[in-house]
Amino acid sequence: MRLDQLHPAPGAKKGPKRVGRGPGSGHGKTAGKGHKGQKARAGGGKGAGFEGGQMPLFRRVPKRGFTPRERRVYAVVNLNALEPFAAGSVVDPDRLAEAGLIKKAERGLVKLLGDGELARGLTVKVHAVSASAKRKVEAAGGTVEVLPA
Repeated sequence: MRLDQLHPAPGAKKGPKRVGRGPGSGHGKTAGKGHKGQKARAGGGKGAGFEGGQMPLFRRVPKRGFTPRERRVYAVVNLNALEPFAAGSVVDPDRLAEAGLIKKAERGLVKLLGDGELARGLTVKVHAVSASAKRKVEAAGGTVEVLPA
């Protein structure tokens, strides 16, 4: 069987209801909308969240906080996660993604934090670094390069 041979079972798919096509169709004249009234009109009916004139829930509940326009979300990597890398190697967001330490989607911005110790010197290229992480990398004989965010 091939994909172009797949078809739904007979009777599984039903056509759309054709309304307003004359009295013989059973859905003519008022086209299933009844006689007059709000729901018979074009655009008729009540809007989303309408509660019969009562103050709607989304207006009763107070507003809280705000969303900053240019919020930057960093993928966080701790020092102890850099142990698998060989001494002298360059660790950048692409290498971190290959090693599975960050997701490929998070490859945008990476921040290095100082949790754990580093036994060997590495060249670390990240977008942000904490002071303790920078101190520990340089103490192990490595360097930290801050990439433009």
